[in-house]
Amino acid sequence: MGEAAGLLVELVRVPSPSGEEAAVARRLEEWARGRGLEVHRDELGVRITVRGRAPGPVLLMASHLDTVPPGDGWRVDPYAGVVDDGTLTARGAVDAKASVAAMAVAAAAVAQSSLAAGELIVLATFGEETRHTTMPAALAALERAPDAAVVGEPTGLAPAVAQRGLLILEARWRGEQLHAGWASTLDPRPANAIFAAARDLAALERVDLERVHRVLGRVAVTPTVLEAGVARNVTPSACRCALDVRTTPAYTHEEIVERLRQSIDGEIEVLSDRLLPAETPPGSRLLAAVERVLPDAAPFGSPTASDWVWLRHLDALKLGPGDSTRSHRPNEAIALGEVDRAAEVYAAIAAEYLP
Repeated sequence: MGEAAGLLVELVRVPSPSGEEAAVARRLEEWARGRGLEVHRDELGVRITVRGRAPGPVLLMASHLDTVPPGDGWRVDPYAGVVDDGTLTARGAVDAKASVAAMAVAAAAVAQSSLAAGELIVLATFGEETRHTTMPAALAALERAPDAAVVGEPTGLAPAVAQRGLLILEARWRGEQLHAGWASTLDPRPANAIFAAARDLAALERVDLERVHRVLGRVAVTPTVLEAGVARNVTPSACRCALDVRTTPAYTHEEIVERLRQSIDGEIEVLSDRLLPAETPPGSRLLAAVERVLPDAAPFGSPTASDWVWLRHLDALKLGPGDSTRSHRPNEAIALGEVDRAAEVYAAIAAEYLP
């Protein structure tokens, strides 16, 4: 077991559901101080800084220390850090303490090699799994704005060069409440909110958001929760449906909302539009560095949101160890060899990108 794998095992043994990250942050700080690194811990997270001997670009490696709660269905204690045949099973093993551990060890390697110029910052923030991420405030607190950023999330060590955004909408319809026995006998027939919703939801399934993003494909509109009615023998006066819209840079969020509103008779309210899509810019110097380090890794588009949304203005991409489909599930697991490999990859990317 290498240093990154060992650090990961330590980190997963400290529970850190969103809002309870203080203890794991202290453990990461202790590890960094023990390695002689410049480290700062506060209410926003943990920051490790490696400074070059001369001025130069700033490369940020950013991930998060919080996890979702363990939930049910585990074969082992989710916080015991059980290792079996080189595989670690624990909450946060994949999302995203593996990236944090690998980035921290990479920073130690870069510091040991004596960075010629520029600056490497590793930022491990809180609350990413909720609406209360500390990433924006942690970025604002940096001494220098980064020039490029690697977002540490599970990608199987292949570069994600775009990620979907998220629009959360609520569609609403109105009807007339009355005894269901009379509903079909009256003329004109009273409006039924469920029938109105059914017509509009069928229309939404056929909405043609025709612009196709080069790696993310089309915008996806998915109804997820439908609520209506007060009793089986009463026609509903209202119906509402939650719409999960996974967006791409091919459309602005405003364009998508307007197109959907034009497609149905019901009302649409925007509940959240803060998670914008992101993509690596054309001619990215960071992506070129990653491709030199990982020449056989195929760039792809990520369907999941992350703190990349706060780094959209930078030359950025998402890259980390682990399989994203294991995130948030019971028995979340990762091969420890991949974590040690990730530390080597992150250090090599820093060496390629920084002078």
